[in-house]
Amino acid sequence: MHFQLSSEQTMIVDTVRAFVEKELYPYEDEVERTDAIPSELAQSIQNKAMEVGLYAANMPAELGGGGLDNFTLALMERELGRASYGLQMLIARPSNILRACQGAQIEEYLLPTIRGERHDCLAMTEPNAGSDVRGMQTRATRDGSGENADYIINGTKHFISHADMSDFVVLFAATGVEETTHGPKKKITGFLVDLDSPGLTVRRGPACVSHRGYHQCELFFSDCRVPAYKRLGEEGKGFDLMGQWLGATRLTVAATSVGRGQRVMEMATQWAATRKQFGQPIGKFQGTGFKLADMATELAAAELLTLQAAWKCDQGSMSDSDAAMAKLFASEALARVTDNALQIFGGMGLMNQLPIERFWRDARVERIWDGTSEIQRHIISRAMLRVHGA
Repeated sequence: MHFQLSSEQTMIVDTVRAFVEKELYPYEDEVERTDAIPSELAQSIQNKAMEVGLYAANMPAELGGGGLDNFTLALMERELGRASYGLQMLIARPSNILRACQGAQIEEYLLPTIRGERHDCLAMTEPNAGSDVRGMQTRATRDGSGENADYIINGTKHFISHADMSDFVVLFAATGVEETTHGPKKKITGFLVDLDSPGLTVRRGPACVSHRGYHQCELFFSDCRVPAYKRLGEEGKGFDLMGQWLGATRLTVAATSVGRGQRVMEMATQWAATRKQFGQPIGKFQGTGFKLADMATELAAAELLTLQAAWKCDQGSMSDSDAAMAKLFASEALARVTDNALQIFGGMGLMNQLPIERFWRDARVERIWDGTSEIQRHIISRAMLRVHGA
């Protein structure tokens, strides 16, 4: 592995860092205070991101995207991760699942999303099926046959991020049952569903302490009719599509966790160097200095794990364990870094006058979404045991 950045990669990192500091940082306090992003601001940020070539950077260049490889994309995600999540997600990186679009789906969903004309969200999680994806109860029943067939969808999804700012949802629903060596399991199928479809209700979910301005929603399907041509991929093959997406999104969580951790560490270091107690900077006391050392070491390790996984992804050799290790370690390192930073700031760290308490709250969700820390450990340990036939 060779992690020396090319001149192009260095330019991308510098461009994204400058964009984040100029276009996103100034609005963080407002978003935190109001838990909202005005539509005019959202459109302005999107337009500026397009002007500098940051929009849809994960999509192929031949389709109008940025065409970045996974390693360079991880560098970009790291820099975006320094900013408020609600703001940085306006610089859209459409779901990789959309690459499975075929036929009319390309013109109706994929290309408009890359151009910023439409926005997607993803719906897997349900009230009674979080980590157990195959346990989902939302069901799509085929009505008719051939090209004129429809699917009738019934069920509920929740914790659907960004649905209130999206035009359509990449939905996963059960379409049958198959027998496996581990017993019967539900067949999962993907669909492209417009959020204004009859029979679909979108409702803002409960307020969350993490990532204000980036909302999670609930989706209610009641005899929602979806044409068969909007099925994404083959019927019953949705679980494979989800697997392809989850690896990429776990790298995103890892990279953004590293970037946010680096910003927090920089703030804590400056505070420790200038805040004086007992006649000297508090950073000179071992209780504080050692915290800074641990923060730097953990973030360096998290970054290496993340970049290694991204590099392997570009080589076609990234395993589920590689992505799981990066997501697990980086998200948990961020938790420790933000907690140590708050301790360094002392009482001021808990005051909303400074952003430390926000970083501390925001860090908590990273160990839950896109696969909990427990699920990541399960993936890693299962791969280790499988070698020995267990």
